[in-house]
Amino acid sequence: MWEFILHPWPWWFSGLAISATMFALVFFGRTFGFSSNLRTLCAMAAPRNSAYANVNWRNELWNLVFLVGALIGGYLAHTFLNDGSSVAIAQTTISDLAELGFADPSTSSSGVQPDELFSWENALSLKGFMLLAVAGFLVGFGTRYAGGCTSGHAISGLSDLQLPSLVAVIGFFTGGLIMTHLLFPLIF
Repeated sequence: MWEFILHPWPWWFSGLAISATMFALVFFGRTFGFSSNLRTLCAMAAPRNSAYANVNWRNELWNLVFLVGALIGGYLAHTFLNDGSSVAIAQTTISDLAELGFADPSTSSSGVQPDELFSWENALSLKGFMLLAVAGFLVGFGTRYAGGCTSGHAISGLSDLQLPSLVAVIGFFTGGLIMTHLLFPLIF
């Protein structure tokens, strides 16, 4: 049994779990989106005259349980299910990163992501801080402007066949491609 738990699960298991979750949410008239947690937290703390926070947060407590579960699950997976191996990355990706001046992520301190981007030393530098601040602003603005985040639109919205979610997902992917192929090489 532990052998099954400690090794990566088959790809289809995630699909079944996501499908079952979406079916249950649609059945009970709920929608899924991770950014909804911010609205629920704001509704708990903000004055009721705020249009953004004017929701009954008690009806959304299940969303906060999901948030706490994601945090606890990430901690448990990292602490107890991590076998120390690095993530398998395609050689072409490693070559593309090397052209931009990044070391092989599997040799980084985390074994997952390049230290040139994700170390505390680089994050607390002026350039790193500015990149994080601008990226955070753009993600926050984009999430609010699109009426939800990637998980909400791509998983929940597309499951409900909502046209605005399709437009948002196309926008997310277009923005990701522009960032990866045009802006990222200019920044680094």
